[in-house]
Formats: sequence, structure tokens, C-alpha cells
Amino acid sequence: MVLAALLGLLVFEPHAANAAPNWALDPDASVLTYQSVKKNTIVETNKIRNITGTLSSAGDAKVSFDLNSVDTGVDLRNVRMRFLFFETFKYPTAELTAKVDPAAFADLPAKRRIKATLPFRLSLHGVDKDLEASVVVTMISDTQVSVASEAPVAVHVEDFGLLPNVDKLQQAANVTNIVPTASVSFDFVFVADGSKPAAVKTVAAGTADVGPVATDAAKANFSDEECLNRFAVLSRTGAIYFRPASARLDAKSRPLLTEVEGVVGKCPTLKVEVSGYTDSDGSPEANKALSERRAQAVADALVAGGVPRQQISAAGHGEESPVAANDTPKNKALNRRIEFSATKLAN
Repeated sequence: MVLAALLGLLVFEPHAANAAPNWALDPDASVLTYQSVKKNTIVETNKIRNITGTLSSAGDAKVSFDLNSVDTGVDLRNVRMRFLFFETFKYPTAELTAKVDPAAFADLPAKRRIKATLPFRLSLHGVDKDLEASVVVTMISDTQVSVASEAPVAVHVEDFGLLPNVDKLQQAANVTNIVPTASVSFDFVFVADGSKPAAVKTVAAGTADVGPVATDAAKANFSDEECLNRFAVLSRTGAIYFRPASARLDAKSRPLLTEVEGVVGKCPTLKVEVSGYTDSDGSPEANKALSERRAQAVADALVAGGVPRQQISAAGHGEESPVAANDTPKNKALNRRIEFSATKLAN
């Protein structure tokens, strides 16, 4: 939601007047946090944990953020942020790039600390936007430099096409009034080439406050709770698409189908039911038949993607169990959906 502020990177050339080194971000020592507000007054602080970055001697800075490493302290909330807000099945990373004049920081070795306004470009959710931040650049040692936010940076989610995803979060978490602006703070530590820290070790989310965490990609299998969390949230993405009045899957569905295939593969003891639903337009009989064909089309696509047939079933429920009144195009779109549920496989 707000990685945006990750900007500070511009730790540029704080090194010396002689041969200026290249720099690499130290992921164990670097921190990015963002705060969001729900119900108008409740503040939540979260982190993006897996960060990599470089800064060249010419002043070219690049920092990448693994959005699958979002850490709220609770697995279900992590999954909601990943799949509903950031849509990591389509946009797994955010990237900050900047170009700065190393001469602007020529005095850092002597002053040890400089405040600056630094411009950067943030690529998030398929959108590039030019921003700037006030930072404090501190020379910790001859081989370490910190770039930290002087004050939180406001990141507006609508600038990155994320406003509809705030609605999805509100519906999934049953909360109201999530403020569509996040406040981002950061402290990035860079080390000069030749003095890089020891190899990074990842930990489980929630077991430490700083440093990389193991994401889903690194896990061999999920617990039953993790499986159920992922199926429940994937059901709310609305990212499986069909042609109107058809059971033919649109190619835009592939990113989410790939994500579902990966989750099912890490839940080997569970059987997944694909359930299809429609809006109330048309006859109940026709809607039931259409929902059955759509659910089966998704199940067949998952099997074609490598999911064992015995782990998948399909059912159509037509216009039953609407999640919204069928009174507007938006609400009807919510009711035309595919859901995933899981039960234990029979022995």
C-alpha cells in the first residue's frame, strides 16, 4: 500500500572524494513500515520485509520490494494484503528507481549527516509515478550509510489504481472507512562493495521485527489453517474472468489460476471445491447451468495446470447465496463469482 516511500535509497555516493564505491542494501539492517487507518481512528502498522537494492557509483539507485513479504503479524491479514490489495499474483514486486548527482553528497564524509529532498520513481501495481521524500543520510562508518525518512511519507493509493482494492479489503475484513492514504517510514542501510554483511537468513513472519522472512514460495507445504486462509481470500479476488454468458475462461484469469494451483499443491491433504455463482439476470435454471459450466471450466484448467484430479471438484449454485443485492451493475458483478473451499481428503 505504501511502499512508496521507500525512496530513501538515494544514499548516493556519500563516500569519498576518491574512488567512489558501489553500494548494496543490507536487508538485515533495513526497515520499511507503513501505517494505515481503519474505522477512521484505528491505526495499524505493517512492514514489507524482503528488500533488495543497489546504488552505483554513478548515482543510479534501484530498490525492489517483495510484496509477498508483507508482514502484519497475522497470516490471514498478510494474505488479504497480498491477494486483495497488492494483487501479488499479478504484481509481485514494487520497485523504486532514482538518478542522483553524487556531487550533492560530496560533503557527507566530513559532515556525517545530511538532510535532503530526493526525487524518485515508484513502480507499483503496474503504475509508475514520480515522487519525492525528505530524507536524512547518515554516514555510519566508512563502509555503511543509512538513508532514513525524516518524516512519514504520504502515499495515496488511488495514484496507483488501488482504490477498488481498498473496497475488497473492507468487505473481506468487515471493516469500514479505511483511509486511502498510507504513511510510510523507512531506514535503509547500504554497505560498500567489498564489505557486505554475511549471507541473509530468513525467519518466519512474526518472529522478528527486522530482516527478511520466508514467503509462501519457500514453503514446502501449508498448515490446514494457512490453506483455508488462502482459499478464502483467493475467492474474493474477482480475478477469474469469463466471456459474457459463457463458460469460456478469459486469458486474464491465468495469473490467479496459477496462484491457486500453487496453493493446492501445498495443501496435499485437502480437497478443493470450485463453486460457481451468477447474478439474477436470466432464469434460475439457465443460471444454475451456466454456473456449473463455469465451475467445471475452472476445475479443468486447474487440472490442466498440474493439480491432481482427485483434489478438485466443481459445483454450480446459480443465483443462490448472493453476496450483494442484484440491483446495480457493480453488485451483479460481485455475485458473478468463483469461490474455493476445502475439506479433508478421504483416506
